[in-house]
Amino acid sequence: MTPIDWKGVFPAVTTKLNADFTLDVDAIKAGLERLIEAGVGGVVMMGMVGENAQLSSEEKRTVLRTAKEAVRGRVPIVSGLAETSTEKAVAFAKEAEKMGVDGLMVFPGLTYKSDTYETVEFYKTVARASGLAILLYNNPRGYGVDLTRDVIAQLLEEKTIVAIKEESYETHRITDLISRFGDRLAVVCGVDNLIVESAALGVTCWVSGMANATPKAAVELLKLLVAGDFGKARRLYAALDPLFLLDTVVKLVQHIKLAENIASGTAETVKPPRLNLVGEERDHTIAITKKTLADLKSLEY
Repeated sequence: MTPIDWKGVFPAVTTKLNADFTLDVDAIKAGLERLIEAGVGGVVMMGMVGENAQLSSEEKRTVLRTAKEAVRGRVPIVSGLAETSTEKAVAFAKEAEKMGVDGLMVFPGLTYKSDTYETVEFYKTVARASGLAILLYNNPRGYGVDLTRDVIAQLLEEKTIVAIKEESYETHRITDLISRFGDRLAVVCGVDNLIVESAALGVTCWVSGMANATPKAAVELLKLLVAGDFGKARRLYAALDPLFLLDTVVKLVQHIKLAENIASGTAETVKPPRLNLVGEERDHTIAITKKTLADLKSLEY
């Protein structure tokens, strides 16, 4: 297993699409270059923001090949792993390892709410399928499976399970996990508008959706928080928070892609059944994004 330094902003990278919903490989490469130039610590390809569940097997391989070509070893590449069966999850883990990614962000088995016994067996089986570092994805609101500290204690019997993206919205869990597991488990913030609270409790890594739209500001925010400069961080966060709130709603992918479109010009196209925002919902996101970008400019970001 190649160790990953779980520090800095790891954007949950959007998967850029053409108007006909095919992959826009050039835009994916350009987007990754923009993120790396902004100083991110790593990239997460094909998380939920990357529309993993809507991509075909060949499209997933193309995204990972494209990421490898674009990143060129400058930062770690973590691939989302979101499958409906253990068999498919194991196969993907093996293939991702062969393709040379650095780690896997593993969702619980999709479409089924597993109990504790099933959850532990699923994650352990996936962990044993490769030597890749594994970032657990704990999003009980979204997937109905909660990786509590007792479940995590069992999972850490597998040495490749090294980090958790904590998205339970219960910030006290951060202290609980750090106190119980120490350096054995990297606790990663998975909610954009909880990054200040998370960093105050000791988190130094952040998987961020809206970092696609404002990567430089996100990187600077986390640096300020880790350095303990909460006064300056709060001023920056005040400008970002309305935008970050859009990362916490059902249509977060559409909001993030539209915000990224306004900030950098990339297409906002999403794969059905998702549809691009329309009407008042779209106007609301445009207004928030433009105000955020203007506020960041006034702060010289």
